[in-house]
Amino acid sequence: MEKKMFLGASSAIFKAATHLRANQTPCERKMWEFLRLKPHSRKFRRQHPIGTFILDFYCHSLNLAIEFDGEIHMDRQMREQDKNRQEYLESQGLSFLRFTNSNIENDFEKVKAKIEDYLSKHLTMKNRFERIAVNWL
Repeated sequence: MEKKMFLGASSAIFKAATHLRANQTPCERKMWEFLRLKPHSRKFRRQHPIGTFILDFYCHSLNLAIEFDGEIHMDRQMREQDKNRQEYLESQGLSFLRFTNSNIENDFEKVKAKIEDYLSKHLTMKNRFERIAVNWL
């Protein structure tokens, strides 16, 4: 069964995602500079529409969402919405890595290490063989 990349996202959600990509926060820009290099040969998308939501970063091959929580996410109501959103998307097969903007601003190397650790633990056999072949060249 083919994994659905957008879970029926509407054209309005796609338009909103386009707007968000054009207006990245400094933390999103910093993370994109890292993820656009395809760590562990994994392609990431930024501001990815999925269902009625927009994910900060998404790796379709792993069904992995990377989310940033800025100050607005510290609000009790927003935390509850984030929790419900994440539970729904996890029921659709997604996994999440969450970081605060403060993590990005103050401990970016740790954030990158955590992402790389996750990616290295989820290498497929095909990726492992490709990496071995590249190392032999």
